[in-house]
Amino acid sequence: MKTRTAFWVVRGDLTRSTYLVIGLIGFACLLLIWSGLAASGWFERIFLPGPLEVLRRFVVWLTQADLLGDIQISVYRVTAGFLFSLLIALPLGLLIGTLKPIQAFFEPLIEFARYLPAVAFVPLVMLWVGIDEGAKIAIIWIGTFFQMVLMISEDVRRVPMTQIEAAQTMGASRSEILTRVVLKSAMPNIVDTLRVTMGWAWTYLVVAELVAANSGLGYAILKAQRFLQTDKIFVGILLIGLIGFIMDQLFRLLHRRSFPWLHLR
Repeated sequence: MKTRTAFWVVRGDLTRSTYLVIGLIGFACLLLIWSGLAASGWFERIFLPGPLEVLRRFVVWLTQADLLGDIQISVYRVTAGFLFSLLIALPLGLLIGTLKPIQAFFEPLIEFARYLPAVAFVPLVMLWVGIDEGAKIAIIWIGTFFQMVLMISEDVRRVPMTQIEAAQTMGASRSEILTRVVLKSAMPNIVDTLRVTMGWAWTYLVVAELVAANSGLGYAILKAQRFLQTDKIFVGILLIGLIGFIMDQLFRLLHRRSFPWLHLR
């Protein structure tokens, strides 16, 4: 009886093996529901192919087409757009979160810009940047940058004022306070923010590959839609989810290795 209570306790802990087993059960349930719906006859195969059909399409795409090339170019586009966002968002978010004049100048502009849909910028990006790789990276940058800046600035604002005051008392300069106190204290939360925004970068991949692409997972999904190849659409979607999940786990691993004192329990 005590074990059951501990198992369902509010905000309780699970062992890693128990957590993994429950997660695998969740995926298995999803697969069973999908298989059942596909086999029920309620849906035409063209609308809902079964898991085996999707697996066959994956094998065909892997062996007879350039699946690995599509994965490689999509990973490159997402990573490049994400890194360009980070390159600007990290210092700007640090300044917005610590200096009120910078916050007053930039925050309203960024709050406004983050509600502008990235897909609406496709025609402008094609005019300004062209139709090469830079355009696709720019779309992903637009989709992630503004959210990333605001989230990083919020992470910075959560740094306790007592830490800043202690550094000031010991004679630290403004730049030392920003880099050695505020940034280091906020870094665990910033890594979590980067993990979330990497997920958003992947959601903008299909939009980015609308821009005159001839390769990539997003392009393959759009092309499959024109030819009613629903099984290939499923493969593309599942691959994007799988790659995004792997990147998410890498960020979790980075967090554990960089800040082990936060994972002692």
